[in-house]
Amino acid sequence: MIHPTAIIDSSASLAADVEVGPYAIIGKHVTISTGTTVGAHAVIGDWTEIGENNQIFSQSSVGAPPQDLKYRGEECWTRIGNNNMIREFATIHRGTTTGHAETVIGNDNLFMAYSHVAHDCIVGNGVVMANVATLAGHVTIEDNVIIGGLVAVHQFSTIGRNAMIGGGTMVGMDILPYTIATSSKREAKLRGLNLIGLKRRGFSEETINNLKKTYKTLFMAGLKLPDAIIRIKKEIKDCPEVNYLLAFIENSKRGICRG
Repeated sequence: MIHPTAIIDSSASLAADVEVGPYAIIGKHVTISTGTTVGAHAVIGDWTEIGENNQIFSQSSVGAPPQDLKYRGEECWTRIGNNNMIREFATIHRGTTTGHAETVIGNDNLFMAYSHVAHDCIVGNGVVMANVATLAGHVTIEDNVIIGGLVAVHQFSTIGRNAMIGGGTMVGMDILPYTIATSSKREAKLRGLNLIGLKRRGFSEETINNLKKTYKTLFMAGLKLPDAIIRIKKEIKDCPEVNYLLAFIENSKRGICRG
């Protein structure tokens, strides 16, 4: 059902069962797939693709122009997957030509009230952003990350899969997969592995023990990081999670957060 007060551009394409609430605005070249609802006073900006079964709550803004002074109205996109929940006053901005030209959101994510995803971000699947959590431009959030309230993530940072960021933390460097980071004098510091999260996600005891050994070798053995990585590769074989964590370190461009 589309409320008669909603304003929908003629170039927009909505599946037959999409619901649009009172005074919502849907811009040019928007596609919304089956099962999605758009709440009252929500705004869907130009060049936005929204998948199936998303809940977009009242007063939220999806696909607005980026807060980037270099942006001049070029065709850039926001692409939203399936089964996402975008709560009141959350904001997700489209990409820029100096970035990916698109902001990409995966599936099964929760963006709580007043959370913000800036231009050219890539957010994976199963991510939770709590109230007023904020991503600057060009940030990558991998799968199953939990970001606490009032967290701010610096541009071009990456948060690895299954990590958790405590509320109020200022993230300026990459956060390793499978870890917890919290605030220390406003700066992010690693606090260890996200053990509860790993167990809830069904990681095996063997995998968790390998990750524990990896973490201790990286940060508690008194080794330089390259030497620690060499030791881990010699001592732990055939563990995809450890291999992924080491590759994350080796590919980090901003450098990794430490304890």
